[in-house]
Amino acid sequence: MAPAVAVASAAVTVGSMIAFPLARPRRVARRRLSHAVVGGLAATTTALATGRWRSPRTTVAAVATMALAATVEHVGTTTGRPFGRYRYGGDLRPAVFGVPVVVPAAWWAMALPAREAAHAALGRRSSPLTRIGLGSVALTAWDLFLDPQMTAEGYWRWARRGAYRGIPLSNFAGWLVTGAAVMAAVEVLLPPARPVGPLVAEYAGMAAMETAGFAAFFRDPLVAVVGAVGMVPIAGAAVAGIVRGCAG
Repeated sequence: MAPAVAVASAAVTVGSMIAFPLARPRRVARRRLSHAVVGGLAATTTALATGRWRSPRTTVAAVATMALAATVEHVGTTTGRPFGRYRYGGDLRPAVFGVPVVVPAAWWAMALPAREAAHAALGRRSSPLTRIGLGSVALTAWDLFLDPQMTAEGYWRWARRGAYRGIPLSNFAGWLVTGAAVMAAVEVLLPPARPVGPLVAEYAGMAAMETAGFAAFFRDPLVAVVGAVGMVPIAGAAVAGIVRGCAG
């Protein structure tokens, strides 16, 4: 059942990502597609994790990761820490304590693929500390694509315009810190063995699609290049690690 769910949800994700730039900006269709992309990603990650760690452990990890992310996001909107001062618009619903449910779902959706990509990329150097370190970098690299897109849609607004497409650099420092906490939680709840190839493929696929999307459809070469510099080397090293492992 889990492989079939993973394939179906991955198809939903890819189809929604392709449709997103074809829809008119800041309209209902794009909001629905945003939910479909995150929902598809989260379902794919959950299905793949269930196939490896089984349902009870995966459920605990998903709930814990989303609860941690939601708490940090709530603190972020009320105090400005650790990301900088920002607030959500009213388009992403439903929300709990001011945090749209889709936001912590996105953290879970990419946290495990980022950890597995880090694990595969590190190879023999993989250890809890190196996985937490590189995993948080891999997760933050995804936000180099995510935040410009979501900010442009008006899903959240920054109190002060920042240096990178209006986003303050403090946001990415906050992602690194929060990402490290998320990676530590995932490390404990879903301890790694051999890297899970489909989860690595999920991370690599997102790197490729986001790069192509910003270069060809959103016509934003800056974000395409910056995001690719962040995600593609990790994804490439991870895929190479998987190939070496299979050959070995």
